[in-house]
Amino acid sequence: PRAVPGRVRAAMAGWWRCAERLFALYFVSHVPISLLIDLQPLLPADGLYPRSLTELLEWYAVTFRDPMMMQPPEWFKAFMYCEAFLQMPFFPIAAYAFIKGGCKWIRTPAIIYSTHVATSLVAILAHILFHDFSKSEHLGPRTQQERLILLSIYIPYLLIPLLILFTMLYSPQYNQVEKRKRK
Repeated sequence: PRAVPGRVRAAMAGWWRCAERLFALYFVSHVPISLLIDLQPLLPADGLYPRSLTELLEWYAVTFRDPMMMQPPEWFKAFMYCEAFLQMPFFPIAAYAFIKGGCKWIRTPAIIYSTHVATSLVAILAHILFHDFSKSEHLGPRTQQERLILLSIYIPYLLIPLLILFTMLYSPQYNQVEKRKRK
């Protein structure tokens, strides 16, 4: 194998640093989104959230025809519980690692996180594309265009975890095996 020229190595390092900043923004933004919006359906409706936040969730559900957020099926609630108890504690840790940059210790947890979320999103996206929402209590997508609009809300939560997975698996910054000195 030939050595990578300095300019190419610097360009790759710059790309990986941009990716880390994107990941940091993703995890930082996920904390308020999860706490204030995503987890509302798991908690009793009366009194825990200010009226403005419950109205925001209602507006979102009606505007984007997402009945899963107003009346989540049990399988979707299971993903919400995973978000609450597995992902939420990880968000600030991952945000710290990616803000700092080059933290090799985040590799395995990031691989676990990204594969879990990507797998969950495949089920959610399939539901959006193929489910008959005509029997839903809350309005669901009726046309292909409405399904695609709702899909566009969820798709970044598939693409960014896949990019995290790709980065953790193939970035030399995260994929290098350190050689330990023998005593």
